[in-house]
Amino acid sequence: MQSLQKVMDFCILHQTTLSCSLVSLLTAGSEYIFSSVVFKCPCNSGNMLYGYSFLLAPAFVLLLLGFMTSTRTWLLLTGTCSLEKHPQCCSGRSWASFFQVLVPMTVKASVAPLTWIAVALLGANFYECAATGSNMTAHLFCKNNTIYNQEQLYKMPCDKELAAEMSDACLSFQAQSQLIGWFLIGSIITVALISTCVTYCYSPVSYLQFNFWKMYSKKERELFEIKANEHANKLAERNTNCFFEATDPAPFYTPRNTDWQKISIFHTFNSQEQYYSMIHKYASTKRCNNTGFENKGQDLDCLEDQATL
Repeated sequence: MQSLQKVMDFCILHQTTLSCSLVSLLTAGSEYIFSSVVFKCPCNSGNMLYGYSFLLAPAFVLLLLGFMTSTRTWLLLTGTCSLEKHPQCCSGRSWASFFQVLVPMTVKASVAPLTWIAVALLGANFYECAATGSNMTAHLFCKNNTIYNQEQLYKMPCDKELAAEMSDACLSFQAQSQLIGWFLIGSIITVALISTCVTYCYSPVSYLQFNFWKMYSKKERELFEIKANEHANKLAERNTNCFFEATDPAPFYTPRNTDWQKISIFHTFNSQEQYYSMIHKYASTKRCNNTGFENKGQDLDCLEDQATL
């Protein structure tokens, strides 16, 4: 039982890294299936369009799915264009806050598409097909471009003997693809490491307190879903009984619209108050003190950015 608890604690502390790793593994497996089963290079003038379509189109779809499945996307967009809720939406400060959330959200959504592109480049099938369909390929990568014409380049992905014969005069397309793939992987890891170091360097909290904040946030989300489900069931049961049994509805408290707005804004960590979420702040602040509550927590904080890394 203690071993299981240690595993659960480890997963909570590294849930972002583990989720990104799982997404990367699933994406790599999907790319292998596509390249080995679905992909068939036409070996004609359509090589470039066909190859780049398999290389980039699935990555774009995965990027869109990453945004669609992110709760932060809908939390960020809900009510953004409402002048009643956000009369200051056109201000520079509001747009700066918007992009402070959008950038880390985009980074997290880019894990799957970047994995697809990197794995596809290492496999080289998509790039080889696309490169042989370009008129510039022979001029850029062949020592003597008069030896082979464009029609022969079209047929390279389908003719292994021709590909081996041309490899002496032209740089291997597989080697090109793999070099680009490793460069992409190295660049991603370098940027991720630098951005993480900068984020922790400017963090308003210590490393241990940040880990505690992640644990609290996970538990709060779990309990919120459970309580919200129970509350919705009770409210639905009361209203249904009132309709079918023609009885007066019993008194039942449900959060007001202003209460929902208070807990739906992005959290700003204040080292003096040390609230770990907007629900924590809501529970610790008297609800009648609306002015002081609503004027705080409108801006974003690097703590929110750290949670997405």
